[in-house]
Amino acid sequence: MTEALLDLQDIRKNYGAIEALKGVTFSIGMGEVVALLGDNGAGKSTLVKIISGGLEPTSGRILFEGKPFLARSPAEAKAAGIETVYQDLSLCTNVDVVANFFMGREITRKVLGIPVLDERAMEREVAKALADAGTRIPSLRANVEHLSGGQRQAIELNRFVHWGGKLVLLDEPFAALGVEQTRRGLDMIRQVAAQGIGVIIITHIMQQAFQVADRIVVIRQGVVAGDVPTSKTSPDAVIGMITGETLAGTGSAG
Repeated sequence: MTEALLDLQDIRKNYGAIEALKGVTFSIGMGEVVALLGDNGAGKSTLVKIISGGLEPTSGRILFEGKPFLARSPAEAKAAGIETVYQDLSLCTNVDVVANFFMGREITRKVLGIPVLDERAMEREVAKALADAGTRIPSLRANVEHLSGGQRQAIELNRFVHWGGKLVLLDEPFAALGVEQTRRGLDMIRQVAAQGIGVIIITHIMQQAFQVADRIVVIRQGVVAGDVPTSKTSPDAVIGMITGETLAGTGSAG
């Protein structure tokens, strides 16, 4: 495996007497795609919220880029280079592509000593970023509400990469997309990983996990029920891990 970007060690999360996570340990390398699978209530979302600063673990240790790390808010996680992309995304639909790309990072120039937005400079930078990623948007000045789900997702991922993102968490990113948009989204994940960015994808669709992931990590009842290279397992074996029919750490395709 490549050098560890994120290392989770015995992560536990209790809600009173309820143990949502019972000691989760796994890591992800730079440029690696890990599919995080498991049934509803297995603990996947809790784990993602801990990584992304939405929750604090009850106990355990997190290393990010080899150093102890604990994001106490999503803003702290984002500042460190960790972004979460949910199914409903975080774009402002009533403004255009350029405004979304530069939100909070606008380029300004002074006119008669007064700072004003440098719209041309921002548009050039967005156009180059999207072109480099092979993303086609009809008009950068179109409000996001007029774009398809796949185009919106591409904008969010491209924005993340452009601003120096290091680890992206994708929570059911293709649930509302059609076949062609999903294919483009999977291609985009590969492009992101090729730039050395770690990708964790949560999906209920097994085929997507096998198409894009280097490794599959299965969470079952708050523990890791399997952690296997995708090339050395099978959908049936993974289903066995999810349901508890296969012992943890197994799942060879034979």
